[in-house]
Amino acid sequence: MKAIEFADVSFRYEEEGPFAVRHLNFSVDEGEFVAVLGHNGSGKSTLARLANGLLMPDEGSVRVFGQTVHDKNLYEVRSKVGVVFQNPDNQTVATIVEDDVAFGAENVGLPREEIGARIDFALRAVGMEEYRTATVARLSGGQKQRIAIAGVLALKPKVVILDESTAMLDPRGRREIVKVITRLNREEGITVILITHFMEEALLAGRAVVMNRGELVMQGTPRDIFERREELVTYNLALPRIGVICEALRAGGMDISDTLDAETLAKEIAACVS
Repeated sequence: MKAIEFADVSFRYEEEGPFAVRHLNFSVDEGEFVAVLGHNGSGKSTLARLANGLLMPDEGSVRVFGQTVHDKNLYEVRSKVGVVFQNPDNQTVATIVEDDVAFGAENVGLPREEIGARIDFALRAVGMEEYRTATVARLSGGQKQRIAIAGVLALKPKVVILDESTAMLDPRGRREIVKVITRLNREEGITVILITHFMEEALLAGRAVVMNRGELVMQGTPRDIFERREELVTYNLALPRIGVICEALRAGGMDISDTLDAETLAKEIAACVS
């Protein structure tokens, strides 16, 4: 089943301004992990906001699990599609971790027992159980972003969209978040749309699409996309460094898979030379 469908969608922020998204036709299957790549201003974040009704298209339609998004069904749409934004500090609403995670579930009027169960599920899903009573302000950037993801998961959405959610994190924090969302997709069956300009993050997705000036200009497996180097350059994108290394090793005869994890790459190299 299609989780999200864009049918000839166009949108602009000002009536006479440029289109942020133009004639976009794009869909994501339930359970899929899709990376959306593009430079700043390519329309990635607009796509995220259109997907859960934060914005409404000027033309075309957006459907969530077959239901067209409109002003009267936003509650239902947002219960199915959760968005995690770039700055975790802007998403914090409580001082203590468990209160922050519970905020959304409390606002939809769930029973106290159900809220407690959802806090347990969400913190376990992001590997933050031991921080349940911790002070949010004392967490690292990566930990705060995991708590932001937990807050979305507490609503048990079918789709999680991460809108540049690793952009403000250091490399270690980015790896933490990518591992969490990969596990959620594989183990929980949650549909994931990862919006990013970090090319290496796309390597773990099943499919990658590239946006430029509000249009979808490339799509395929991450390897398919990364093989089109010259075309990527025209969209101000480049092959991730570790991807260049993997590609060079394969060209040299080593059976190396694409990975963004240096330790995994080192183990594969060791296995090839042993």
